[in-house]
Amino acid sequence: MPYNLNFEASDDFLTDYLRPSLLSNSLQTILESREAREFASGALAGAMSKAILAPLETIRTRMVVGVGSRHIFGSLVEIIGQNGWQGLWAGNTINMLRIIPTQAVELGTFECVKRSMTEAQEKWKEDGCPKIQLGNLKIELPLHFLSPVAIAGAAAGIAGTLACHPLEVIKDRLTINREVYPSISLAFSKIYRTDGIRGLYAGLCPTLIGMLPYSTCYFFMYDTIKTSYCRLHKKSSLSRPELLVIGALSGLTASTISFPLEVARKRLMVGALQGKCPPNMIAALSEVIREEGFLGLYRGWGASCLKVMPNSGITWVFYETWKDILLADRDKPRA
Repeated sequence: MPYNLNFEASDDFLTDYLRPSLLSNSLQTILESREAREFASGALAGAMSKAILAPLETIRTRMVVGVGSRHIFGSLVEIIGQNGWQGLWAGNTINMLRIIPTQAVELGTFECVKRSMTEAQEKWKEDGCPKIQLGNLKIELPLHFLSPVAIAGAAAGIAGTLACHPLEVIKDRLTINREVYPSISLAFSKIYRTDGIRGLYAGLCPTLIGMLPYSTCYFFMYDTIKTSYCRLHKKSSLSRPELLVIGALSGLTASTISFPLEVARKRLMVGALQGKCPPNMIAALSEVIREEGFLGLYRGWGASCLKVMPNSGITWVFYETWKDILLADRDKPRA
């Protein structure tokens, strides 16, 4: 008995099946979102600024951990004499691999958290602040007093540190002792084989503690100065030189405040290379003060400023430029 089969339903099913999948559409939506473009802007800005300023990072790291000359020019001469001009870019590959995700996470997180906090505070003004019920007692949380910029800056520093700290450890090992750690893969395997996961996160505690005041101050200073300057001069945006100066001042202020913690962090991260690794941040700070006095807490500060100021200024210039490009078809948030 012949069968008259109707494939209309099956054809419709196949047509639907062959269309772009739901996953592809979701991925496309994510990639086209403001957040994804802000993360991409951060990654591109970080990569471009680090490629330009790698020599200053190398000199700064050597001076902070006490390797070689105490002076910037002397350290420069030592590096060139020992390893040639290429030595100024020692560890630059891992530095690029580190900075791309770090800047993407930090700048993207900052924008996202600041926007979310601002929207939440606007809603709290209309609906009232969140409350905690303890029996018959209602406690109102005055969260509207919090600064969205400060909260976003702290969140950016924490997120970037947790995501990319192992790459920072490897980068410092490559910079300080190229003979023992000749490549990224060998550095990773040696650290992991010797100290395990704990070795890859060496100095995490002082890094987080130091990152909170640095990151909070850094983003707060930049956003506040930028906003105030725009309002004072009745501008909707800033020129590249203005962004460069504001970014540099923000980096200088934040670095000066948190520099002693940076010294302690570097001591913990590379102390094993010198055969004496302090057990914690307090011990590292005490060791520096005992050996070099209180001025030792700011050893390498000049080199750090020479690195931080141009790096901060150039990063913000590149970041705002890439945002202008990638968000050109969208309404940008107010300055």
